[in-house]
Amino acid sequence: MITTRRSALKGLAGTATLLSTGIAYSQTTSVAQEIQNTASNIPKRIAYIVFNGITWLDFFGIYDPLSRLKSMNFLPDLSWDICAYTDMATDNFDLQVKPHKVRESLADYDAIIVPGGFGTRQLRYDEGFMNWIKTANQVPLKTSICTGSLLLGAAGFLKGKTATTNFNEYETLKPYCQRVATDRIVEDSGIITAGAVSASLDLGLYLCEKWVGKEAATEIRTRMNYQG
Repeated sequence: MITTRRSALKGLAGTATLLSTGIAYSQTTSVAQEIQNTASNIPKRIAYIVFNGITWLDFFGIYDPLSRLKSMNFLPDLSWDICAYTDMATDNFDLQVKPHKVRESLADYDAIIVPGGFGTRQLRYDEGFMNWIKTANQVPLKTSICTGSLLLGAAGFLKGKTATTNFNEYETLKPYCQRVATDRIVEDSGIITAGAVSASLDLGLYLCEKWVGKEAATEIRTRMNYQG
């Protein structure tokens, strides 16, 4: 089934900090019940994929709301690693992030998150990098922001799927998937892709609602004071 942000986020009420506050907030009964009802679909281990030529807002935009699932005690057991194929990930302006894990298999994660950036254009032809990404073949949930979908596509994960990407790269994405959608967020059978850079925040909140319910996602949105 294909889900778009238009349908899945309809009614969700209404910037990012890198580090979580570590403060735990209490859950209401209804929030706890929503989490319990969807427990089988909630990931426990997430891999954030970073690389040279990344757009960091793609990463930080989704990192912030998802980190609040832990700091606000909605998913206290949630964990994540920043994973890369190189010892350091650097954007086009030399802002660097040191990954937790380098060239280690992605097979044991429950979800991978692939940001975009100009580096994706070349990396999809990098055999070593793409073989590493393909170790996520059996990961239940694969997500991307902006041109991160080009990497999912080059790995073969988008075959027969509907997906989206940066609005300037719709044509580039076409050979990798069955259909390119222009919706901001598109979900199709274990693949969730989001549009251009600012969609990273929306995807983070989309996943919060998917995993812990609308009420929890609304509380996270409120604490972020996100008006988008």
